[in-house]
Amino acid sequence: MELKTIRYAVEQQIATIKLHRPQRLNAWTGRMHTEYRQVLEQADQDPEVRVIVVTGSGKGFCVGADTKALEGHVKKGGYDPGTPAQLAEPGKGVRDEFNASFAYHFGLRKPVIAAINGPAAGVGLVLACYADIRFAVPGVKFTTAHGKLNLPAEYGLSWLLPRLIGLTRANDLLLTSRIFTSDEAYAMGLINHLVAPESLLDETTNYALKMIDNVSPASLRETKWQIYTDLHRDLASAVNASEQLLERMSREDDYREGLSALLEKRKPEWTGR
Repeated sequence: MELKTIRYAVEQQIATIKLHRPQRLNAWTGRMHTEYRQVLEQADQDPEVRVIVVTGSGKGFCVGADTKALEGHVKKGGYDPGTPAQLAEPGKGVRDEFNASFAYHFGLRKPVIAAINGPAAGVGLVLACYADIRFAVPGVKFTTAHGKLNLPAEYGLSWLLPRLIGLTRANDLLLTSRIFTSDEAYAMGLINHLVAPESLLDETTNYALKMIDNVSPASLRETKWQIYTDLHRDLASAVNASEQLLERMSREDDYREGLSALLEKRKPEWTGR
């Protein structure tokens, strides 16, 4: 599919996915969702890509579903996602729990960093929350938004948000649909780093490059899968799984390279093996 609502580029082993409807503050549409899944799968399967960055064009990150699309739902008498029957399936096959809209982020092989450059509402906030790390500029507005439209919490946010910031804070945001700022989100622990607007992409890129330099591809992949898989299982199962991974990964080339680099006090040269 030709990309009309997404911009995609790869540089320095970082795939940047930019939501690109700046005239609508990157409001989400069925086409954008379709294109987003397409490029996310492309980035995940590209061996040259180590980290994925998601951001927005212009002054917005994503202000949620496009109001014109919402009006269309009313005319049609119900919700219509506006997506084709066949969609790209990034992250599929890791766990059944990840084979759902937006939950597919947890099955990706690469970490995802959200660089939140402007307002994030509704599905835009969902997208930010499914990232592994979140950078944001100060003073931008966030909201779950769904309550004001007689809708439920979207795309598993009722499961995810309590795990990110705790039940009490999540209830406040989910049950009121109130507006809160990125500064408040940072204080809650929802945002990892607050960055000046002019430095957002540079700071995000530098963070990603440190991950690429310091952590092997296999370690990033397996640790990410451990984090989200362990949310679904008991402690003993998590420990046992980690021991199995330890035994297997300690026989890989990148384990020997990591140890050699540590002893020789040099930058490791990861091979992905």
